[in-house]
Amino acid sequence: MIDVEGTTLSPADRDVLRHPLVGGVILFARNYESPAQVAALTAEIHALREPRLLIAVDQEGGRVQRFRQGFSELPALARLGEVYDRAPEAALALAADCAWLMANELRAVGVDFSFAPVLDLQSPQSTVIGERALHADGATVARLARAYIAQLHRCGMAAVGKHFPGHGLVVADSHHELPVDERDYIDLQQADLVPFRAAIAAGIEGIMTAHVLYPRVDAAVAGYSRHWIRHVLREELHFSGAVFSDDLSMAGADLGQNYGARARQALDAGCDVLLVCNNRAGALEVIDALPDRAWPETQVRLMRMHARGAAPDLAALKAGDEWREISARVLRLADSPELDLADDRRPA
Repeated sequence: MIDVEGTTLSPADRDVLRHPLVGGVILFARNYESPAQVAALTAEIHALREPRLLIAVDQEGGRVQRFRQGFSELPALARLGEVYDRAPEAALALAADCAWLMANELRAVGVDFSFAPVLDLQSPQSTVIGERALHADGATVARLARAYIAQLHRCGMAAVGKHFPGHGLVVADSHHELPVDERDYIDLQQADLVPFRAAIAAGIEGIMTAHVLYPRVDAAVAGYSRHWIRHVLREELHFSGAVFSDDLSMAGADLGQNYGARARQALDAGCDVLLVCNNRAGALEVIDALPDRAWPETQVRLMRMHARGAAPDLAALKAGDEWREISARVLRLADSPELDLADDRRPA
């Protein structure tokens, strides 16, 4: 899964997107000007291939919302946790509202899914996760995430939980360095893995791994770890969906390896989809390093990631009473406007 540079496709974009090893596109704020523009871009991407390329975006809410002007302002997910502490049932209903609004507005412009929800636990030491997390308590995150995922499914959108097995309790930002979590497996199992277990039970279609090292569990970074992906995620948690690597261009994924070596290690660990963003040379290196063949299990898993059912018309959606009522509730919950992540050129 790769990125494109602008608001339209260049000839070089079209060439690489037609390569059989490319399975999707992740969009960023630089690819967005308006709903009409991005709808034209997604239509152009979808027309390139059959089956269609997947199109994704980070549209969590709060400071991680790539499409803004012309889209509803979504709250940081932590707002839902704050409401949950006062009124659990109201918070669950609001989680469904946020998912409904996000899913319908994205589907109306041709996006298949957002990399959401965040399943990490909230903690004061993590600045990269912070308010992106629903709550500090794993059971609370699990309940809110299940409500969010169920609504995405009702809207015909797949869900992707991140960042397995948990990025919320480390200080370092894996965009810029390799975080190390010194906890034992039993601590992770009783806390960070709780939301992932619940999301899998709720039928989540995708999970993104973390570029975090847990040395008391395995010597390999989670996204490159056969233990974490094949043993814990597949065998212990019984996850049968698509495993996405986080961006292989991030510092936490570097480990002194070239892009071909990173890709081979992630695939060997059990990843289905490798994100290589904002480095076209790196993406081409991955393509050159891998055999040009089909992975049948991965193809089956990715079929579930496509949007299902007829996409709503954006103008008709916004003219409806349901959109007006839900958007008003979500707007009251949303933060004051704030800047996006400092480095918008990275997946979140």
